[in-house]
Amino acid sequence: MSVHIGKEIKKKVEERKKTVVGLSRELGCHRTNVYRIFESPTVDSGILSRLSVILDYDFFSLYSEDIRSKINQNREK
Repeated sequence: MSVHIGKEIKKKVEERKKTVVGLSRELGCHRTNVYRIFESPTVDSGILSRLSVILDYDFFSLYSEDIRSKINQNREK
């Protein structure tokens, strides 16, 4: 399992009933950049931190879960 963070962000935006325009304002960027984030499998940690606060969700925890899973798989080999 690899985390596609853009898809996870998009999911939270929809759950929180935020608009792309509103999110782009909170991030201080153009809405096309928000759409790029949704498509991206990786996101800069500074942006991810801001998105975590804006969307009230710790996106870094998704990476932690993925890493723990991979470590456990590696140990089982």
